[in-house]
Order: sequence, then C-alpha cells, then structure tokens
Amino acid sequence: MSIWLARLAIDRWRLAEGLRAGEGADAAPHALISDTAHGPRLTATNAAAQEAGVQVGTMLTDARALCPSLAVAQADPAGDRAALEALALWAQRWGPWSALDLPDGLVIDVTGVAHLFGGEAGLIADATQLLARRGFKARVAIAPTAGAAWALAHYGPEGAILQPEDSLDDLPVAALRLDPATVLVLRRLGLKRIGELSGVARDALARRFRNHKAPAANPLIRLDQLRGRVPEPLLPVLPVDVPLVQRRLMEPIRHRSLLDQVLGDLCADLVRVLEGRALGARRLELALWKVDGEVLQCRLELAAASRDPTHIAALFGRKLDDLDAGFGIELARLRAPWTEPLPLSQRDFEAAAEMHGTSLAACIDRLSIRLGPDAVRRPVPRASHVPERAQRWVPPLAGESVSQGDLPFHTRPLKLLDRAEPIAVLYASPDGLPRRFRWRGQVHEITRAEGPERIAPEWWRERSTVRLRDYYRIEDGEGRRYWIYRNGLPDDGRGGVPEWFLQGLCA
Repeated sequence: MSIWLARLAIDRWRLAEGLRAGEGADAAPHALISDTAHGPRLTATNAAAQEAGVQVGTMLTDARALCPSLAVAQADPAGDRAALEALALWAQRWGPWSALDLPDGLVIDVTGVAHLFGGEAGLIADATQLLARRGFKARVAIAPTAGAAWALAHYGPEGAILQPEDSLDDLPVAALRLDPATVLVLRRLGLKRIGELSGVARDALARRFRNHKAPAANPLIRLDQLRGRVPEPLLPVLPVDVPLVQRRLMEPIRHRSLLDQVLGDLCADLVRVLEGRALGARRLELALWKVDGEVLQCRLELAAASRDPTHIAALFGRKLDDLDAGFGIELARLRAPWTEPLPLSQRDFEAAAEMHGTSLAACIDRLSIRLGPDAVRRPVPRASHVPERAQRWVPPLAGESVSQGDLPFHTRPLKLLDRAEPIAVLYASPDGLPRRFRWRGQVHEITRAEGPERIAPEWWRERSTVRLRDYYRIEDGEGRRYWIYRNGLPDDGRGGVPEWFLQGLCA
C-alpha cells in the first residue's frame, strides 16, 4: 500500500499554527520557502495560493509579482522527515512493516491483512480517514508491487486498487518514479505512456540507457520493478526504544541541593536500565519541566560509553550551575538517545581509576564540560606531503580509521608554525642555496643548508594555479635550525617572483 502525502509540508505548518484547512491564515495565500543561491524559492503552497496561480518551485520575487498578498514561512525539511518517520511507525497498524518513500510518502506491506479491515477497499478507507483525523490529506493505493502502488497513488484514481486484469499502460512515464531529466528525454523521444516503452522501444531504450545504473535514471529498471520482474529492496522503519527515566515530583523544587538529589536518582535509575541492556550512554539529554510550563534542556556527550551514575551526575551538575528554577521544577526526565554496547565489568576497577585520577575517559569528559565540546581533540596523521595537511584532528577516543598507511615522510621539524611566515632570502643564484634571510626583523646568516625537497601541489584538492614548494633545512651562525621553503619557480607561469616562507623550527 502506498500513501502519498502531497501536502505534507504545508499540512505540518497548518497544524503547527493550530489551524484547520481553509481557516485563519490558511484561507489566504501562503507558501513555504527555502533559501537558494539565487534567492528564496517556494517549496510548498496552500490551496489559496494555488488558486491564485502560485506554483511550487517559483522564485519568491516572481510569486510576489503574481500574488502580492502571498505570505511566506521558512520550510523545515528536517522536521518534515521526522514527521514522516513518526507517521511510518504509526502506520504499522495496517501492516507488519513500513518504509519511507521520500520526500512525502510511505510504503506499507499489507500482504494478508486486508481481511481484517473488511477488504482492500475498507483498508484504504480506514487509512484515509485516520490520516484525515490527524490533519493530513492523503492519496492511498494498493497494488502487488511498490512501484505500481506508487504510480496509482500519484497518477491513478482516488483509492485505486490494482486487479490482475488491470493495466498501467495508459499512465504517463512519470509514474515510473523517474528523475525529471529522464522524463524529459523520454518525452523528446516521443514516449509519453508506460505502454510505449515495451516492444520495439525496449531494445532501443536498453542501448540508450545501458550506462545508467540508478533506477531513477533508467526507465527499464523502473518498468521491471513496476511489473514485479525484478525485486525492489525497501528499508523498513524500525522503532528504537530509547532508554528513558523520569521523576514526577510531589512538590515543585527550587533549591539546588534537592535538584542534585533528583538528578542522582535519575542517573542511578538510568544506569540500571542500561545495565539490563548491556549498553553504555554516549549522549544524554536532561529535561526539566518548570511550573510555568518552560522546559529546561541540557545535553551531554561522553568521550566513551559509560554507566557511571556519579560521573554522569557530576557532569550534569556543572551544567546546572546557572539554573533558574523560577517557581519550581515539577518533572525531570533523563534519556540516552545515543548508546553503545558496553559489556558488564567490575566497577571496583573503574572506581579506583576514578579515585586516583587515571580514568582517561572521565578526565576528557571533565575537560570537555569546562572548555567546550570542540576544545579537546587528538591529532592523527594523514597521508599528505603538504606539511599543514599531514595531520587532522579527531575526537580524543575515536577509533583508528581504516587507511592505506602513512606516507614515508622525510625529516620534519620539531615545531611546525600554525601559519607559515614570510621571510626575505638572499641566495647566490635563482636555483642556488639560500645564504641569508630576514625573519621578524632580524638578519640570520646561513652557515649550512640542505635541500631542496620538492613538494608538488595536490592537484585533486587545489586549483591549477597553486605553486610547488622547495623546502630547505638551514642552520644559522648561532646553531639555530629552521625549515624554510620557496613557493614557486621563477618561470613556472603561475605568478610573479617566488616568495619565501619559514614554516618550522628544527631541534
């Protein structure tokens, strides 16, 4: 069974505003917009805007020229997807599993369940009625394959049910779920109906689209999926049971000591839930409901999976230092939306490590709470000859990524400057070794020099105008060693005179 929520975005906006269809602000032309490189573009319109001639995909300035009274609001595609996922779980009342049909549809397996609703017609009527109660206008169709159900929901009659003797040959080629470019190609070839893709046209289309592997770009793959000749894998939506505990308080609390006690009890309850599932929390969310209806939320991410209630309570305690409880807090909820498998262990070992300050994960969590989530990072090598790209920063306890191995670098300086500093260099000849250089107002005589080590630009990451570098290891008269490079060659055609930079200090 395919469900098409053609007005999902605008229905969500109307429900968020507490309006019924055609009432209040929905009675006037209204549209949802998204920002693009050329300006705001319309992504959804209500019925009043459509009656005024406003079309989805129009630039806002053009739509305003056609309908000056058009009101707009910002589109929320992430919210639309979250709502669609919630609807997919709710729609499993009609079948054992359901899947998303982005951006505004659902596919539900209703094999063998139609008799529970008085037949397929009763199933469609039930789905349409319940969706209408939730405020969504939907078109529903049932067919033996997902592709055929989608085609009928979008281009067939209302509440269509495909019978064995029925044919879909009269439907337009757009009913095959093709991308717009492929539909345009088919129309230019004179193929406008599904029935025209069979017979002689199929061999020609097989040659024309033999290099198109994506189903949305190959009409023959979609045609075979429509008729059930090839399987079409679907990804079902599965509910995730998020570990959650909460405390509804008999009396609102305002004092910090009482709140710490409630927080400690919540952490202990959540740890027992996690222990029962052999999980550890990586992300925790604490929500506090105040008497006046305001909800205070705190989020915490741990460096490693943990089930230590004392550690979690202490981290949350630092986030609640500036809490304003107002007239009191009457409900507290703690949930762990991100968990990882964590086998049971002897807690005495971790407790001893915590007591002696040798628990690395606990130390990183404290630093992250005090300095910020992005302040604690770990450098790891990256395969690049360019010195400033030879490392990258990752979370402190992140696992080692699979790579092809590090590049065999030459000797590198002990300290690499954050940014290479320009210097003035005197050399014997354009291709000779440097003899003297000026850095930070001081002139250094070069007694020893080694090089060059030539590093070519990474053509796959940079523009073609980037110049190569010739690196030198040098030593001045006082024994200080530096790592300098010349950016470019005199006649490389990628700029003017080559420039010199100092990038590192050697031991």
